Amino acid sequence: MAQEFPLQILLDLSQLQLDEAARRLGKFIASQQEAAERLEMLSQYREEYRARFLAAAKDGLGLDAWRNYRAFLDRLDGAVAQATELLAASERRTSAGQQEWLKKRGKVDAFDTLAQRHQARIDYAEHRQEQKLSDEHTATRHRKAE
Repeated sequence: MAQEFPLQILLDLSQLQLDEAARRLGKFIASQQEAAERLEMLSQYREEYRARFLAAAKDGLGLDAWRNYRAFLDRLDGAVAQATELLAASERRTSAGQQEWLKKRGKVDAFDTLAQRHQARIDYAEHRQEQKLSDEHTATRHRKAE
């Protein structure tokens, strides 16, 4: 019967931790993509609104309309700045998640290497045992043949 890898529990645990890190990283990546899309949408809307403001200004605007356009552009600028900050924070979380995943992957790889070495030692010992039995069997047949 083959001997079980003594660190199998640690290998299994590190694999679970890797899977959890991968799940979190997936969420971070999705969140980053959403933040980037939101920023792009706000930036486009701001540019479209700015173009409307400039077109309206060419045709002549009253003071109240001018203030309304400017106030809304200022609010859009604030929303773009906030979305930019949220995207930067999301990128930092994604980067940290990638580093965590790499660390967990390294741990799994280390335990997996140990498991492979353990199995190689077992395979070698089994092969030697089989060879020994085969040699003994051949020697017994040879003695009986004499």
